[in-house]
Amino acid sequence: MEIKLKEIPIREVVKDYINDDENGVVGYGGKLNIRPKYQREFVYNEKQRNEVINSINSDFPLNVMYWIENEDGTYEVLDGQQRTISICEYVDGAYSINSKAFHNLTETEREHILNYKLLVYFCKGNDKEIQDWFKIINIAGEKLTNQELRNAIYTGEWLTDAKRHFSKTLCPAYQIGEKYMSGSTIRQDYLETVLKWISAKENKTIEDYMSEHQHDEDANELWMYYQDVIDWIKRLFPNYRKEMKGIDWGLLFNTYKNQKYNSDKLEEEIIKLMQDDDVTSKKGIYLYLITGKEKYLNIRSFTDNQKREAYERQKGICNNCKKHFEIEEMEADHITPWHAGGKTTSDNCQMLCRECNRRKSGI
Repeated sequence: MEIKLKEIPIREVVKDYINDDENGVVGYGGKLNIRPKYQREFVYNEKQRNEVINSINSDFPLNVMYWIENEDGTYEVLDGQQRTISICEYVDGAYSINSKAFHNLTETEREHILNYKLLVYFCKGNDKEIQDWFKIINIAGEKLTNQELRNAIYTGEWLTDAKRHFSKTLCPAYQIGEKYMSGSTIRQDYLETVLKWISAKENKTIEDYMSEHQHDEDANELWMYYQDVIDWIKRLFPNYRKEMKGIDWGLLFNTYKNQKYNSDKLEEEIIKLMQDDDVTSKKGIYLYLITGKEKYLNIRSFTDNQKREAYERQKGICNNCKKHFEIEEMEADHITPWHAGGKTTSDNCQMLCRECNRRKSGI
């Protein structure tokens, strides 16, 4: 890989700067692609963004940036996108610092910024070399997420279309599923989650799926799958509750989408379980109702006092095998199971030896 270090004045970088969905993000007289396909959206917060400009005003050095030099004489920002956009947006008048926009500065102050020289490494190499280098240099600064690293490898029309649906602020995936999804669209959390779901359906990894579809013309399969998942959730549970956010709905959809449920009966169960003090995982109610697995409810455990009380009452004798054990060798068990109406109370507690309790629990 060939690398050369150059100094580029800010006035040259911001020349013909454009940032819109149709034309992308470009600068440097239209020759610099500031946000290539594998790059993340702009994620700097206000403080980080302002610090870039403050560093320039103070003549402090910014970290070196890396540009890819293409065969046709154009360039792509390999590392430094966040800093570059912070600079371009300020000069373009998109934001102000301490109530001062770029156009409010004196001519001397503006010239000081425009004449500031950025240190840029110009890199030439094949795709594999560039992508490997990209992983290495992005260890510092705003650390890449796993999905952002995957995006660096599996670029193409499919990824561009997938990001259009899942990776933009207020993107279509956010619009229809924000109440059920966790994380940030621009940090690729939505895309990673849905890829995890659809990959699991075929017992594959995210990398497997992205590799297979890298050269597809669009990401319609992924988008349609996501819509099916969201529609399924809404049909099962039309009354939204905050506990529904962040559940791995797609994994449930893959296994149980063809099973029949009655949404009215599900709602009745939700109301009852939400009021049950023994149910300590309210989010788990939804997983329990779909799968029938009680473990998701995280039923409240007996306290140490309740265990000791039952142990003394039984005189250390296991209620099942009738042998004597030390308390440390025994486990608390519901006499009447929770699903049969038993509560986690002292009078419903019995002590069983570990072997008997595991046999009873089917472990």
